[in-house]
Amino acid sequence: MIGLNIARPDARSLTQAVQAAETAGVPAVWTTIVGAGGGDLGVALGGAAMVTDSIKMGTSVIPTWPRHPVVLAQQALALASLAPGRFRLGIGPSHRAQMEQQWGVEWRTPLRNLREYLTVIGDLLRTGSVDYQGDHVAKALFSPTAGGAARFPGPVDVPLMASALRPASFRVCGELADGAISWVCPWDYLRDVALPALRAGAATAGRAEPPLIAHVPICISEDREAVSVAANAQIGGFLRNPFYTAMFAEAGFEDAGSSGVTDAILEGLVVYGSESAIAERLNVILNEGAGEIIAHPIVVGDNPKAYEEAVYKVIVEANRRRTQS
Repeated sequence: MIGLNIARPDARSLTQAVQAAETAGVPAVWTTIVGAGGGDLGVALGGAAMVTDSIKMGTSVIPTWPRHPVVLAQQALALASLAPGRFRLGIGPSHRAQMEQQWGVEWRTPLRNLREYLTVIGDLLRTGSVDYQGDHVAKALFSPTAGGAARFPGPVDVPLMASALRPASFRVCGELADGAISWVCPWDYLRDVALPALRAGAATAGRAEPPLIAHVPICISEDREAVSVAANAQIGGFLRNPFYTAMFAEAGFEDAGSSGVTDAILEGLVVYGSESAIAERLNVILNEGAGEIIAHPIVVGDNPKAYEEAVYKVIVEANRRRTQS
C-alpha cells in the first residue's frame, strides 16, 4: 500500500485534508506532531476519524519522552473505537536537541527508551494488562488480578510501530514492533541495510518479520534543478541533523551534513519525474521489499492546490498498478 504524508497548520485543516484524501481515493495518511500544527496528534486524528469511513491513519511519529506509555496506549484505545481497524500508532524517541530543549528531559539510551515503550504499550494493546518497571518507565501496572489497579480493555486492534534510522533501531523494531517507520532515508540504504537488520531482530525474537514503512519523498516534476531546489528547502534540514548525517554516511554519502541534497543524494532519495514515472518507481520499491510507503510530497510550482490534487492522482494510480500487477 502507498499512503501519503499530510501536514497542516492546525487540527481542523488536518481533519479536512484527511477527508479530502479519502474522497480522492488515497488509502492511507500519516502525519507528525508538526504536521498537526504542534497540537495533540491523537485529538487531530480523532477529528479526522469522525468525518471519514475507510482511510487508514497513522502517526509518524509521536515522541516518547513527553508521554507515559500508558497514556499513549489509552489514546490508541480511544482512536481504535473512533476508527476501528484504521489507526496505526507510530512512536519514537526523537532526537536529543529537540527533546532536551522542549521538555528538559535527560535524553539518554534512546534504544532502551524505545524498547521499554514498545514493551509496555505492546502488552497493553495485545493483552490488556501490563506489570512493568524499568529504567525509563518507572511504573506501569494494569492487571485484572492486581488489587486496585485500573483495567485496560484489551486486546486493541492497533498496530504498534516505531521510528527507525540506524541498524540497531531496525533490529529493535524487528523484535518488538508491528512495523518500522523510516524517515528521509535513501531506498538503497533501506533495502540493503535496514531490511536485513529488521529481519535479524525478528529472527532473534522468533517472530514474523514486521513490515518496513518506507518514507519516500516524491516530486512531480521533470525539471531536475527545480526538484533539487525544492528538496533542499523542504527536507534539506534533516541532513544537518547529526543522526541523519551518520545514516547518510553509512549509505555512502559522506558529505551530507555540509552539502545538503546533492545531485547524488537527490537521485538516491527523491522519486521525481512524471506522474507515471513516480507511480512506477514506487511500485519498484514495494517489489524490492518495502511493506508500505509513505509518499512525502516535495512541492514545486505556484499552485499548491493543483499540485496536491496531482499528488492524489499519483498515489491512486500507484496503488491501482499494485493491485493489478
